[in-house]
Amino acid sequence: MSYEDRDPYGMYKSNGKPHAHMNSLNSGPGPQLMGADTLIGNDVVSLSDDDLGDIKELMLDMKTGHVAYAVLAFGGFLGMGEKLFAVPFSALRLDTLHKRFVLNVERERLQGAPGFDKSQWPDMADAEWARGVHAYYGSKPYADSMNR
Repeated sequence: MSYEDRDPYGMYKSNGKPHAHMNSLNSGPGPQLMGADTLIGNDVVSLSDDDLGDIKELMLDMKTGHVAYAVLAFGGFLGMGEKLFAVPFSALRLDTLHKRFVLNVERERLQGAPGFDKSQWPDMADAEWARGVHAYYGSKPYADSMNR
């Protein structure tokens, strides 16, 4: 499912006029600014177009207002046996053509990623945990880029 399918306010609908800063015919804020609720449930694929699951939640850093992680659900069947992964939001790229996210991780690597069960969430505010997750996905914590 894509963000356009979950757009109750019509913010991603075309009005026939291109934005001044891009060549699309969007009338609303997307894709530079997106509604968080419309991103929940978006599909995530690898660079080789393998299905990696979908976004179940967005984790916000309440001190800075940044989106820290997208919680990705992968594996299982009808929600049973699926594993959750906190993927640094900076590791995801929005594919506006196909209305989904792309993660530069192959399916086999994701299967070995640090994940968790829906009944045992990690302390995502723990700096050591965050360093490990960012190292796994090859991303930099956004706090590091802000401290320069």
